[in-house]
Amino acid sequence: MDFSLGTERELLANSLGRYLADKFGSEARLKALASPEGWSREAYDGLVELGAVGAMFTEEAGGYGGSAFDIAVVFGEIGRGLAMGPFLGTLMAGKVLEAAGETAVIEEVVGGEKLLTFAHEPAQGPDGRAAEPVRAEKAGDGYKLTGAKGVVSFADEADLFVVMAGSGTELSTFLVKAGAPGLTVQSYPVVDGGKAGEVVFKDTPAALIGEEAKAAQIVDQAVAAGLVALAWEGYAIMQVLRDKTVEYLRERKQFGIPIGKFQALQHRMGTMALEVEQAHSAAINAAVGLEEGGNAALRAASAAKVTLGKNGSLLAEEAIQMHGGIGMTWEFAVSHYAKRLIMIGHELGDEDYHLQRFIDLGKEEAA
Repeated sequence: MDFSLGTERELLANSLGRYLADKFGSEARLKALASPEGWSREAYDGLVELGAVGAMFTEEAGGYGGSAFDIAVVFGEIGRGLAMGPFLGTLMAGKVLEAAGETAVIEEVVGGEKLLTFAHEPAQGPDGRAAEPVRAEKAGDGYKLTGAKGVVSFADEADLFVVMAGSGTELSTFLVKAGAPGLTVQSYPVVDGGKAGEVVFKDTPAALIGEEAKAAQIVDQAVAAGLVALAWEGYAIMQVLRDKTVEYLRERKQFGIPIGKFQALQHRMGTMALEVEQAHSAAINAAVGLEEGGNAALRAASAAKVTLGKNGSLLAEEAIQMHGGIGMTWEFAVSHYAKRLIMIGHELGDEDYHLQRFIDLGKEEAA
């Protein structure tokens, strides 16, 4: 079977990879993390200009790609370069807009004129329980939202929010502009780089996206696209950690010989290589499932997330352990890759959540 990405996707991958290597290496990343903003808008804008966001969406929606493997290429390079920005939120929010035919908004995002994010996770109250869910009510010709969303990617930087909200007994999605009345954001840095925020809506004006109370399946497919993106980002990071660990084992000497000659470490490297290939297979399967749509997309995405959670944690731990103390230092890139890989394992549901989801979806198919 041919797993090549094709000429156009290879060109895109090369362009994004070269840009990140030239403009957003380890030194630039550390500088961005230490800045008051906590990320580099300049690097994000450069990736947008090269087509990183446009490749996520179809031509009909205002992009120039939109397939699962276009998403795979973009997020693979994001992983390799440890790029920071609202890429994941933009993808999922954009897929909701794409399904509703909201091309004007997507064109603004693809052109770099607006930042878009996805507010879908429930916020937590001070006691750790879920805060008030977001509810939508009719208000004249539009709607108003009340409630809270948590860990919204780049919430204080976003110009537009796609928000999941209860409308009656069903789910709807809404578009909210930054600075709208009743909208407040509490922003904070996240551990693996970049920013997020808790977003509160209080009678906040919002525009309905698509049909009211018809958003459940659309959101499921948007989240499936996000899981495919994470699978490919995680796979790319696993490749980097494997390669950096092999390089270190060849260079680091003990008793006058490279420690990579020690059989115990060779066995551990063999295990790492197998885990990387398993993650690759799961990522390919998730992309194929997304192309098929429906229940196949959801099951394949959950399967990939389970594989990534298990294998990614092992890769991160092994890379740190075989590098020794230096692997934990802030200045050393391995620690940043390992941290991001661990966090990917928890985004959009952890390994346990997706294992149960995979089982439940299988029961639904069999019923």
